[in-house]
Amino acid sequence: MSDQKVVIIGAGVVGCSTAYFLSQKGIRNITVLEQGPLFETGGSTSHAPGLVFQLNGSKTMTRLASETVKCFMSLDLDGQPCFYPVGGLEVAATPERWEELKRKRGLAVSWGIEASLLTPEQCAGHFPLLDPSRVYGGLHVATDGIAKPLRAVQVMARYAKERGAEFYGNIEVTGIEVADGRVTAVKTNDRIYEADVVLCCAGMWGPKIGRMAGVSIPLQPMAHQYAYTSPLKEFADETEEVRLPILRHQDRSLYFRQIFDGIGMGSYQHRPIPVEVEQIARHGETEEMPSVQPFTPEDFGNAWQDATQLLPALKVAPVKRAINGLFSFTPDEMPILGEAAKVKGFWVAEAVWVTHSAGVGKAMAEWMVDGVPDVDLEVCDINRFDSYSQSPAYIKQRCSEAFEKVYNIHHPLEPADSCRNMRLSPFYARQKELGAQFTETNGWEQARWYGANDAMAAGRANNIPERAGWEARYWSRAAGAEHLIALEQAAMFDLTALKKRGRLTGEGAAEFLRMLTTGFSQNRPGYASSALMLNERGGIKGDLNAVCLSDTDFFFTVKGAVEWDWVQRQLRQSPFASSVRIEDLSSGTCTIGILGPMAADIMQAADRTAFNPGRWIPGQARELHIDTVPVMVVYLPTFGLPGWELYTSHDQGLRLWDLLWEAGRPHGLIAAGSQAYDSLRLESRTPDYGKDYWSEHDPYEAGIEEAVEAGKTGFIGDRALSERRAAGPKQSLTVLTVDDPSVVIMGYEPVFDGDKAAGFITSTGYGYSEGGTIAYAWLSPQAALAGKTLQVEYFGRRYPVTVAAQYSVAAK
Repeated sequence: MSDQKVVIIGAGVVGCSTAYFLSQKGIRNITVLEQGPLFETGGSTSHAPGLVFQLNGSKTMTRLASETVKCFMSLDLDGQPCFYPVGGLEVAATPERWEELKRKRGLAVSWGIEASLLTPEQCAGHFPLLDPSRVYGGLHVATDGIAKPLRAVQVMARYAKERGAEFYGNIEVTGIEVADGRVTAVKTNDRIYEADVVLCCAGMWGPKIGRMAGVSIPLQPMAHQYAYTSPLKEFADETEEVRLPILRHQDRSLYFRQIFDGIGMGSYQHRPIPVEVEQIARHGETEEMPSVQPFTPEDFGNAWQDATQLLPALKVAPVKRAINGLFSFTPDEMPILGEAAKVKGFWVAEAVWVTHSAGVGKAMAEWMVDGVPDVDLEVCDINRFDSYSQSPAYIKQRCSEAFEKVYNIHHPLEPADSCRNMRLSPFYARQKELGAQFTETNGWEQARWYGANDAMAAGRANNIPERAGWEARYWSRAAGAEHLIALEQAAMFDLTALKKRGRLTGEGAAEFLRMLTTGFSQNRPGYASSALMLNERGGIKGDLNAVCLSDTDFFFTVKGAVEWDWVQRQLRQSPFASSVRIEDLSSGTCTIGILGPMAADIMQAADRTAFNPGRWIPGQARELHIDTVPVMVVYLPTFGLPGWELYTSHDQGLRLWDLLWEAGRPHGLIAAGSQAYDSLRLESRTPDYGKDYWSEHDPYEAGIEEAVEAGKTGFIGDRALSERRAAGPKQSLTVLTVDDPSVVIMGYEPVFDGDKAAGFITSTGYGYSEGGTIAYAWLSPQAALAGKTLQVEYFGRRYPVTVAAQYSVAAK
């Protein structure tokens, strides 16, 4: 990439950070275009209060924030710091929030952030304006603080300029030129800038730039209230901009920071105020910068009252200035990063707050130059948004919901409320009749459990312990009954939401799969195989399962839209691009799974000839008819149970469900939901891509080395994988069992070996036939020893856990 022409659109903190890190990597031909003046551009960077709370429920976001702190701490503008490490304090005004802070302290340990729980008096010691009688306690992170993004962008721009980068202000982008599916130039009101690579860092104007290239950037500008108080007597003669820690009062959706002798205060209490890009003023049209909207005082009254209760000194320091500042939200509250699937060379780094800005810039430079970033960015990938999630109505509603919930206590199983029932499998009507409770997976409505199975839970009370409080939310004893009945008899699962389905056809299809994955050296028509996709560093990019219909025709599944994009991207770059075709079948097909000891009897009842005993071996696949329904059937023992997966077209799905239901009822068949499916997975010791391992990990660390064909070479990442294997694992994916059968944990809790943090939990659930909680965890090799006793911290309390064997007999 060293000789390519890079054009960055936007000279805010993300654009300048990326230019800075690209320059560090030796990229010299960089042009940064900014529609506003340099460097107070008028975007979100220009009015952002600069608070950096590093800790996040996402490991990725925490890492990006920590990298931002590290970067800004290393910079100064002519002796002025770019970061004030004054610390961060979150306080709890309710018992529920206090419990949440205990959980967050555990997250801090999991993600490598030092954090301390404080008493109310200790909170007031850190922030003397605070009334300790109003809080139950707080969480303190000493390395949090205030970023000075306007200083940082100037320092980073200077560095990049010294190495050949050019920055231009007051340049409006008017078009993106695309030829043969890739960017070639950026058109402006000044001139045309040739480009091999374009990076869109336009912030709230990102969707407008994306449309110029034919790329959807699903973000929504939202107004957010921020106020500046009059001077406080407590800060009389203050000469430093900030000494007190940044403060969050999330029970009232407020945050605070010191600004010399006053306080800056932000509020999320008010109604969502989405603003369309076309409504944002241009430079010079108003007295304020474009990202600042007129203040709406009617939205602020309750927030100010709550603020004065927590900080009584504010009662005599009225607001002297207030704004509605614009910044970007996305439907899932994550940034939008990466190269767009539709246009090669068009990269995006959008919806990035100052908190994560330099971390994103560093990761983008790594991704663009090296092909793989050091941090896993799957959850931020622009290509995660499938077609169903790109309408303006969807974006606005989901972003408004995200704004309303930004400071809520988020349960890991809590689904979205807005834009539901958008993707319905053909089984939805039958599921509703059975009392299904739904969540959302990849946009599909997916049954978690069925109310019709409640009565069956009553008869298995000894195996399904009651839950209370946090653990009982979004859970039902029916899920435990479904798990047990699947082991005893059989269960029918709607698997439509779990995978994207497609067809790979043409001369070279088999060769492409061999290049793409760790398997598929031998393809037998009529059989299914599975393998891993790796990136260039040997990290896991996903699972790929395929049925070989012929040497030139494969039906395949991958986890989701990001993995689908990876397959498409590798095909476009391969020698098979002109001969192999990929077709997305996801919306037009559906999947049913039948699992359990009675599965074979049920299939025989559905069609005695087709499913005659002895005619099927594991992995075998056939295209046939069940009654009038054309089906592709795969005999696929799953989680140690006999199992069948059946695929048909969407219009035939309901008929297939009814036929299988009728065939299965005499054999005890029930409908079962996603929670039972996941607990069966855990009990069988089957790790799951995306939950238990991701692109930071290799197959040997994850304990799934059997997915790599022995002796195979020539696939993406093979050389790096060999080097990683020779070096040995830095961490190991390990199965833990919780010693106390009454303890249920939810995921991402820290694991301790004595007093030393040894790793963190990934996915977890209750093993209803084993009688206890099972969890996967990434541990240091020293801790990952079978039989070793460790401890897991859950809501501030530690519980003994035991390192179990990696795989159960059933799974083998």
